[in-house]
Amino acid sequence: MTVKAASFLYAGVYSEDQVVSLAEKLRNELGANAALGFVFVTPDWQPHLEDTLELIRLHAHVPRLVGCSGSAVIGFESELEGQSGLSLMLLVLPEDSFDVFSISEEDIDSNAPESWHELTNIRPDVSRGWIVLANPALHDLEEWLASWNQAYPEIPIIGGLAAGKQSDYFLFRDGELTTASILLVGFKSPIQLRPLISQGCRPIGDPSPITKAEDNFILEIGNVSAYQTLESAFMTIPADERNAVRNNLFLGLAASEYIDEFKRGDFLIRNILGADPQMGALAVAAYPRVGQTVQFQVRDPKSAHQDMLDAARSTAANIRESLGILLFVCNGRGRGLFGVSNHDAGIVAQAFGPCPTAGLFCNGEIGPVGNRSFLHGYTAAAAILTAE
Repeated sequence: MTVKAASFLYAGVYSEDQVVSLAEKLRNELGANAALGFVFVTPDWQPHLEDTLELIRLHAHVPRLVGCSGSAVIGFESELEGQSGLSLMLLVLPEDSFDVFSISEEDIDSNAPESWHELTNIRPDVSRGWIVLANPALHDLEEWLASWNQAYPEIPIIGGLAAGKQSDYFLFRDGELTTASILLVGFKSPIQLRPLISQGCRPIGDPSPITKAEDNFILEIGNVSAYQTLESAFMTIPADERNAVRNNLFLGLAASEYIDEFKRGDFLIRNILGADPQMGALAVAAYPRVGQTVQFQVRDPKSAHQDMLDAARSTAANIRESLGILLFVCNGRGRGLFGVSNHDAGIVAQAFGPCPTAGLFCNGEIGPVGNRSFLHGYTAAAAILTAE
């Protein structure tokens, strides 16, 4: 069987004729029945969701559908910010090359890695990557991710949290809404999932190890007060740029200490929650450890643009041919950050060329830094599907 993908981005409100048309168009384009589809919709489609899913399943002849709501939807080269719409990708795959799983909040309580092997019946040695869609109200997501990383070490998990206005987000599977906290699609041979992650930052100052910390407080970096180290890093920014980035400073925590020269992409970016000049301490949205290398970071439109460009180009350079791309973009990016439309989708299209693409704007993004996957913010995360 030849694996194939096709995608379509529809701008507009629900229309039975339009859904039938796009489903038939993709089936004709594929020339075969799809085994799996990813569907992303804006929240105003919810009253018509079951009809939409049934029409896609019937007219595209696809039995398995997985998806969620997004504050905006994404397709090849396009991000439909401020518009109603639907993004659909269909995949022709061997039936034994993937499976779909629902995880409830009760399932997450049993965090032993072996429990995930029992749930999925997929061993780490045959897993080729995971797509995850999650409910943003789930408080234990980061704990679940840590457990999943242990169960499937060094295997990428990429995805995002459903989004909408306030709490009008939802997840769905096959033909109906689901109350599951997490939806997972696990891939096996011949499909391979390659990650693309852009956290949108550039480093400032120098990397240095934490020498004193307590809980989520960093007291000393390189035997100097953490606050003083931050001040020194801030002064390396050109004077005419400092005011613009003063409120956009972050901390990067090294994902691995086994690196000779740290560079962009080697750090997990986390918020600085507060600073105490008298104590010299920084409060951060993480639990850093003594000995861990850190480097301060700046996020601004210029840095985020360059980071996305570099990440897309370097990932594309290591991939011979892409089957399809699933793109998960933070609500805080888009026109609000870059001042232009279609920024991230456009860069992905430039790097990978014409390739079926589907995605959404999320409440949080999931993807690997180093060998582990994390929950991110202000990030663009893409799953590049390839055939082995």
